[in-house]
Formats: sequence, C-alpha cells, structure tokens
Amino acid sequence: MIGWYVHHHGWGHVTRMRAIRPFLDDDVTVFSSLPRPETLPERTTWVQLPSDADPVDAADGTRREAATLGDVTAGGALHWAPVGHPGHRARLATMATWIAENPVTAFVVDVSVEVTMLVRLLGVPTVAFAQPGERTDQPHRLGYDLADRIIAPWGPGTIEATGLRGRDDRVRPVGAISRYGDRARTVEPDERRVLFLSRTLDDDRLRRTIALLEGDGWTVDSAGARDGDRVDDVWPLICAATVVVSAAGQNGVADLAAANARAVVIGQDRPFGEQEHTARVLAAQGYAQTAPEDASPEAIVAAVRSAAETSPEWTGWGVVGAAARAAAAIEEVVA
Repeated sequence: MIGWYVHHHGWGHVTRMRAIRPFLDDDVTVFSSLPRPETLPERTTWVQLPSDADPVDAADGTRREAATLGDVTAGGALHWAPVGHPGHRARLATMATWIAENPVTAFVVDVSVEVTMLVRLLGVPTVAFAQPGERTDQPHRLGYDLADRIIAPWGPGTIEATGLRGRDDRVRPVGAISRYGDRARTVEPDERRVLFLSRTLDDDRLRRTIALLEGDGWTVDSAGARDGDRVDDVWPLICAATVVVSAAGQNGVADLAAANARAVVIGQDRPFGEQEHTARVLAAQGYAQTAPEDASPEAIVAAVRSAAETSPEWTGWGVVGAAARAAAAIEEVVA
C-alpha cells in the first residue's frame, strides 16, 4: 500500500499523480487539502485534509491569521508549521494514524518538507519530488536528505538543480511527466492558430493581445487562461495550435513537450524562482520562445510570430515514458 501527499497549490500536483498512478500495481491512498476529483483510478482512495492556513479563533476571542501563530518556520528549519493551528495538527495526525493502522510500503510526497519528515520519522520509505528553482535553503536540503528517492521530473541535462548536488545516488531524472506522454496526436496544427494555455497574462493584457492577434489574421483559443474557459482535455487544442502560449509550470511544459509544440513560454512569479528558472532553460536550449511576465501585448505577438517559424524538437525533455519511469522509481523503495 502506497501513500501519496498532493500539494494543494493549483492542479499540477494531482495531475502528475494521475499520470503516474496507472503504472503502479499497489493500492494508493492520496492525502490532500484539495477536494476529491470526480474520477479516480481504480484502487485509489482520496482523503481530504483540513487546511493548515485558515485563520483561527485565538483563546482571547480574536481572529488570527495562520502566519501569525508563532514562528511558523521554526527558526528557518521548516517552511510551514504554525504553532497551535488545529488544521495543521489534524492533517499531520490523519496521515500518521493511517500509517500506523495500515501496511504502508512507501509514501510519495509532492511536495512538502514537513510531510517528508513526518513520514520518514514513522519509518516509511519516502519518495520526494524535486522542483526547478533555487532550492538550496535549509528546509529543502533537509527534505532531500530524508528522502530515499528523489524524482526529478525533467530530462537529464536540462534543469540544473543545485539543491540536488551530492545526492546523485538517490535522484532519478525521469523526464517531464505529462498526462499526454504516450498519447498520439489527434490533429495536425492549423495555420495561424494560437492557444493561450493557463493563466499567463492579466485580463487586460490578454484581451489586448488577442485583439492584436485577431487583427493580424490569427484564430485564438484559450484554456484556463481566464475565468470560465477551463477545459478538461486540452490535448486536441494543443495539437491544433500553430503556437501555444503557456506558463512555465512543470505540467504545462510537459504537455508542450508531449505535443512537440511551437511555444511561447512566460515564466510566472513563483516561490524559489521555479518558473523563471524553467523559462531560462527552455530559451537557452532552444525548446521555446520565452517572454517575461510583464511583457507587453506587442512583445507577445512578436514572440508568437517568431515561434511560428521554428521547428522545435522536444525529445530531450524526456516526456515519452516519464510516468512509467517515475512509477519504477517509486517501486524501488517499496518495502
């Protein structure tokens, strides 16, 4: 039986779990603050955890933000451990109780230093996911030190993760994990069609960019780029686009790689410079055109035109077979 912690920021972590899950033979129980998805693979249980960041009522009757509850980083040793927060206590207790009551053979953590520490202290083989960016701070180092395996979801020779140095024996660079990693193309790209995939621009700049593109003869689609345009299966839209404009999140870039897409990637401001780091690698290695987060509509249109003239080759991003390789890395530690 395998446990799996899914971080609640966005949907990328749960999407990654769902891509890997079919390649695991064991029963899997997922823990997350996110609500249970409508569908889950067979032999997969979802446990929704309470939030550890909601405001709480203090003993004096005041309403206090979680960030004000003591030293939430324990002097810089951790990323988040608010003092006396009932949700924080309950979520860790829920996972600890499940481990104590079940024959757990491994626990995957995507991502949390605190959960990695808890699981390893309870004597369970632990698999942690690495992320791009500057992750050499004390909590990240601690999490990597405790993990029995570290899955690096990028191709060898792409992302330079300085925080993983000295841990080569436990790191598995499996390639970029996409839900579409082994899916065939459904259509070929149209001429002069742009897809805005995920939130890359504020509403005003998106509107102005679309107007410029349409005025220049482009057809524009969007999926997750603004309110009300979420699409469950974006694969046909990615395949049909001449150029995809995407953020530099790991799942979005992996989907671009799966489709061998011409792309403009706009790195968003994220902790530890995660997306900026990825965007720099994509530009330096010729995978995609890139633009800064504050790029003007005119600059984005120019980048789209440039991307349309490229012939990308995403093989080095390692997306084909990556989910299966991640599953194999997890099974290396199964007790």
